[in-house]
Amino acid sequence: MAKAGSRPGATTKKKGATKGTGGHGRRALEGKGPTPKAEDRVYHKAYKMKRAAERRVATSTNRKFQTRLGGKRVSDELVTGRNAVLEALRTNIPAKHLYVMSRIEVDDRVRDIMTMANKKNLPMLEIPRSELDRLTDGAVHQGIAMQIPPYQYPDATDLVLDVMQRWHAGKLKSPPLFVALDGITDPRNLGAIIRSVSAFSGDGVIIPERRSAAVTAGAWKTSAGAAARIPVAKATNLTRVLQQAKEQGMFVIGLDGGGDIDLPNLQLASEPLCLVVGSEGKGLSRLVTETCDQIVSIPIDSAMESLNAAMAVGITLYDVSRHRTESH
Repeated sequence: MAKAGSRPGATTKKKGATKGTGGHGRRALEGKGPTPKAEDRVYHKAYKMKRAAERRVATSTNRKFQTRLGGKRVSDELVTGRNAVLEALRTNIPAKHLYVMSRIEVDDRVRDIMTMANKKNLPMLEIPRSELDRLTDGAVHQGIAMQIPPYQYPDATDLVLDVMQRWHAGKLKSPPLFVALDGITDPRNLGAIIRSVSAFSGDGVIIPERRSAAVTAGAWKTSAGAAARIPVAKATNLTRVLQQAKEQGMFVIGLDGGGDIDLPNLQLASEPLCLVVGSEGKGLSRLVTETCDQIVSIPIDSAMESLNAAMAVGITLYDVSRHRTESH
């Protein structure tokens, strides 16, 4: 009789210890760790639902921009662009949300924005470019936008009186310098003027309560963040505010093409000044013109050309700054 295992195909087992793998199969036995959540797997339906929910939050947040302030219905604003957002954060403008474009190209400004937003516990939401384009209404946002509450305008009379009191008390190094807008309705002009006032150490911008540009997202963008440093005050009656400024020792200078004095012959440059600029089409109103101490013109080569309000203010502020520097 044949022994077990002697026939073809039969196997035998050795008794006792057998040789192991030496741990070579351990990695295979360990596996790849816990399975990611469904909402974190890019190709899973739950992931797509999560992203859709985030977009809905961004959309609903935009729809909730409408708030109430002082009994009037007003809207929050979006500050767009890396420089404008960075400057707003640096000057502690009260912000509500920061929107960051998905896959944004990170530079030093973006890193600084992220750092400051984290320190301020500012909610950040990453959204696709298409959604950011929609929120900013097609503005050049550079992948960054920040929601801020409506601009809080100080009272023009209070601002002027406060600055003049500090000047008379010897607490200011340079004479007060304001720019008042008479009929300027373009927010970009307002933003450019704010930027010039900041560049030449001005103390504020005064706008009428009605028929005037406001500090909107467009003005914020054009000011390159200067709106965070320069107060923009509202005047219920611009002519009355100018008269009150004159009573405090301030000279009111109107900018107009038909002025009796040409730059650079502004002898009052070293005094406390309020420059008033009108719209490019209508110029200064009659009452404002009558309130001015002098009307100053900027000489240009061609009678067919004219300077817009922001450019005229920038040139005049430079001339005032030059006079003040030379007088010291």
